[in-house]
Amino acid sequence: MKTMTCKQLGGACDKKFHASTFDEIAGMSKKHGMEMFQASDADHLKAMNEMMELMKSPELMKEWFENKRKEFNALPEDK
Repeated sequence: MKTMTCKQLGGACDKKFHASTFDEIAGMSKKHGMEMFQASDADHLKAMNEMMELMKSPELMKEWFENKRKEFNALPEDK
């Protein structure tokens, strides 16, 4: 298991996600983002708008995603 925060994954808060794979943690982050969107959380909405800008360029989005995957893979296992 490894841990990343919402902020580390492009979000706006310090909520921690714990998962064995990057795909799992990305899914948790996405679910959290949807919850924050439904709650109209201003900080998360701002972060989502920034991500939407990034998504306009598939190349930049792919690069961002791969960098996050590398960051996850480099993390130590939770104790």
